[in-house]
Amino acid sequence: MSAFDRSRPPSRGTFADFDFPTIERRRLSTGLDLRVAQLTRLPVVSVNLFMRAAESALTDGNAGLAVVTANAVEGGTKKRSGSELAEALESIGARMSASAGWEGTSLSLSCLADRLPEALGILAEAVLAPGFPRAEVERAREQQLAALRQRDMDPAALASDTANEQYFAPGVPYARRVDGTEEAVSRLEPGDLRGFADANYRPGRGGLVVAGDVDPGEVEAMVMEHFGGWTGDPATLADFEVTPRTRERRIHIMHRPGSVQSEIRVGHVGAARTDPDYYALSIANMVLGGMFTSRLNLNLREKHGFTYGVRSRFTLRSSPGPYQVSTAVGNEVTAPAIREIMHELTRMSTEGPVSDEVVAARDYAAGIFGLQLETVGQIATRASQLVVYGLPDDHFDQYRGRVRAVTVDEAAEAAARHIRPHEAQIVLVGDADAVAAEVEALGLGSVEVVSPDA
Repeated sequence: MSAFDRSRPPSRGTFADFDFPTIERRRLSTGLDLRVAQLTRLPVVSVNLFMRAAESALTDGNAGLAVVTANAVEGGTKKRSGSELAEALESIGARMSASAGWEGTSLSLSCLADRLPEALGILAEAVLAPGFPRAEVERAREQQLAALRQRDMDPAALASDTANEQYFAPGVPYARRVDGTEEAVSRLEPGDLRGFADANYRPGRGGLVVAGDVDPGEVEAMVMEHFGGWTGDPATLADFEVTPRTRERRIHIMHRPGSVQSEIRVGHVGAARTDPDYYALSIANMVLGGMFTSRLNLNLREKHGFTYGVRSRFTLRSSPGPYQVSTAVGNEVTAPAIREIMHELTRMSTEGPVSDEVVAARDYAAGIFGLQLETVGQIATRASQLVVYGLPDDHFDQYRGRVRAVTVDEAAEAAARHIRPHEAQIVLVGDADAVAAEVEALGLGSVEVVSPDA
């Protein structure tokens, strides 16, 4: 038997065939966009109901309302208390959850296939007749307030929240936390939640995705039985233009006396989910900071030992979200780490990736695609993205082919358009007394030091 040659990496294997499950789309007479993926491997079903009841449509004065409303949905309906609703779900072995974010509000349901008729009835009751009893609203409100206060004490969360304030102009929803502000959330009453749900829990501009061991025709009949009278568009829709707070590179330090390390965020306004550069930009970012073998990780972690890990990410939304590099390092290497981050950002934006890097990123993106679709829940989540972002029906059918077709030049051009180190906002949460002087000496921009209590 010949010895294994560890001096050479193994050659790339061939790609196994993978087809994204067929999704049958049916536009119901009520306006509901129904999508069904028939998967007969296991007798289970996953349901995602998406409504365009979004935090991005709210003002600073009622920020957090969509999130608190979603969190209180499971607290009971006009027919059942919260405990009775939970017992009804448990009696048929079903699970239901609700959440809200920048794009809208989602209710997720999972159950055995033969329990779907009953489960859909419970889901419809929660959406069409939510109760919002005072005790449950107060519980959801206090939990939200506790989470907001916790973020202020968590350096990583504080860094990300502060960075968004620096990336986006005042008045752009993305400049604030998705779960609102303490001032706005503390004022919420049951009537506020009822009013928001009545006006915005509507099928228009949303959709219902059902994946599992089901027949599309039977699903349509069930949906019409339970949601047949549900019509209308949400009353409050997002209407804003994303603009940056500034295009001048600046450094913002949130002073935490005694901190032994710095949370670093470097970024600016990024791209929207439907940007034509989506595939090329995904590959460019993987090369820069989206994989373990990325340039940023090989530089800051492997070469210099500054950090356990660093990554870059485009947060893609209906409107341009943030592009950001994130890491945490010790005080003594804060300035050198920022220097290397800016070096890699500049090199990527001006020179782009090389062929071997693009090939590796393409293979990685295409290779993990099928691994992220092993369950009906994962498939339902992906299918929901078609609804949320208005993507073409064949988006996931074409994904692997299109990502593997990205060229070096396309990745370089996308990086040059969307990675702008000269506009980057550099945000630190750490001990300003220990790091500010060396950071300022880098000459990257004006330095502002702020206390969290200011």
